[in-house]
Amino acid sequence: MHGRARPPVPGCLESDRHRPLASDEHGKGAGRIRSRSENSSPPLKAPASRRLVTSDWGEWTEEQVSAIRQADRWRILEGLDGPGPRFGSDRSHGAGLVSFASNDYLGLAAHPAVVGAAREALDRFGAGATSSRLIAGDRTVHHALEDRLAAWRGTEAALVFPTGYQTNVAVLTTFGSGARIVSDELNHASIIDGARLSRADVQVYRHGDLEQAGRLVAEAPGRVLVVTDSVFSMDGDVAPLGGLSEICARHGALLVVDDAHAVFPLPDVDPEALVMRVGTLSKALGSQGGFVAGPRRWMELLVNLGRSFIFTTGLAPASTAAAMAAVEVIDSAEGAGRLDRLRRHTDAIRPGHPSPIVAVVLGEEGAALAAAAALRRQGLRVPAIRPPTVSPGASRLRVSLSAAHDESDVARLGRALAGLVSVQ
Repeated sequence: MHGRARPPVPGCLESDRHRPLASDEHGKGAGRIRSRSENSSPPLKAPASRRLVTSDWGEWTEEQVSAIRQADRWRILEGLDGPGPRFGSDRSHGAGLVSFASNDYLGLAAHPAVVGAAREALDRFGAGATSSRLIAGDRTVHHALEDRLAAWRGTEAALVFPTGYQTNVAVLTTFGSGARIVSDELNHASIIDGARLSRADVQVYRHGDLEQAGRLVAEAPGRVLVVTDSVFSMDGDVAPLGGLSEICARHGALLVVDDAHAVFPLPDVDPEALVMRVGTLSKALGSQGGFVAGPRRWMELLVNLGRSFIFTTGLAPASTAAAMAAVEVIDSAEGAGRLDRLRRHTDAIRPGHPSPIVAVVLGEEGAALAAAAALRRQGLRVPAIRPPTVSPGASRLRVSLSAAHDESDVARLGRALAGLVSVQ
């Protein structure tokens, strides 16, 4: 890959990363479609008898595929059998694998209490909510989980969504409309897309740059919403929440914090700041879905204005009940023990790191793919992360640790990584 000219990948390269842009450019989602390559595969064509209008969709599809493949960014789906982190086999490999790729940080996805709660909900409520919650898909288990999440997060109320992505879209399109949104450049794609869809004045600050963030807030003519991940999903670093909340308190701005990858303790926020916390049911809780917690009136407003809440089927009752059981485990002595175990695993790979996400940055896509393949040959599944998930030139291995790993798993990973690269 080194030294080879890299063709542009249409539709989703740097344009899919959150970066400082003029407000009128941010949100266009611009991507360039390159001209047809001479060596692209022949286009798919409909039979002549049915071809009423000339169409180049087949040609366009093959151009997209060719460009992605040439850039070493082609992805495939792999079917893994079992809850993880240990898999007996997969579709492409016959050997057993230990996965260091999942976000099941506390190992609760297969916890007997969590699985049991899901089974009971299936028997009581059926497989799905069958409708949007405002029509006929609202279940008592949704309200029970929302009350439990609000108590867990210390807020008046909470609202659950089928996905964390939908949660961010609803929050930002509802509260960002007509305001200025000030956003960290490395925020998750769901924050980027929510900001774009809000049609707000979106201003993006350099990663963790409090000075620039403060200036963008201070210069705003009206309402301001500052949004950040608390733990950034590709680097595992932590946002300066104390400084951001002080800025928001000083200027009356709303701070929206996405805690999707937060497991270990986070910095305190200014008690005078207006704060809304977005969370996930799909990672440390081992279930599926998302939620937002804050003042009750804000939750009621989301029910009425949040399009990604209104126009979707409610969260599956089994996932809802599983998440509630997971919160109970986390709040117990067992949960504290699992957190301590995860802390030890993290320290074994990178001492003192603030999250169980450890990035091993390798640069080019080919280098990351080769490293992931070498680990896989040793029975370790660590994904190669490439653009557009990260910026060009920043491809990496993303190590994700779990309390479900045992010490021998982590020691084996550490030795394998040392044989490939020095952990950055």
